[in-house]
This record gives sequence, structure tokens and C-alpha cells, in this order.
Amino acid sequence: MADRKSFLLRLDPAVHDALVRWANDDLRSANAQIEFLLRRSLTTAGRLPKDAGKPARRGRPPKKQTETPPQAAPEGEPEK
Repeated sequence: MADRKSFLLRLDPAVHDALVRWANDDLRSANAQIEFLLRRSLTTAGRLPKDAGKPARRGRPPKKQTETPPQAAPEGEPEK
């Protein structure tokens, strides 16, 4: 994933609560909702830089494919 900047954001508690409810309705975290709203606002204003990275993908990352472990020989049979 691309480098991400972090910073402290102070919000009025009522604004934060409203943001969290909105994020939950959209199945996003509060952080993802803030980034979504900022990107949408920047795009609408024509101020989103062309070199801005894509937003982080939603949901869990895909599981890594692992090789299937060898199956144990049934009891009474020697392993090969």
C-alpha cells in the first residue's frame, strides 16, 4: 500500500457522532468516511491532484493462497 500520512483531527463530539453514524450507514470506518468526503469535495472543486493515489480498498484484504499441506496417511499404512 502507498505511504499514508496521519494527523490529529479535533472534532466537536456531536459532529464526530454524526460522522460515525454516517460511516456506519455506508459500511465504512470513520477514517475512511473522512477520506471519502475529502476526496469527493476536492474532486468537485477541481482540486484533487492528478498524482493522488487511489483510496484504500474497502473490506478485508484477500487471503494469501497457500499450498495444500500433504495429507497424513491413514492409520495402519506406512507413510511414503
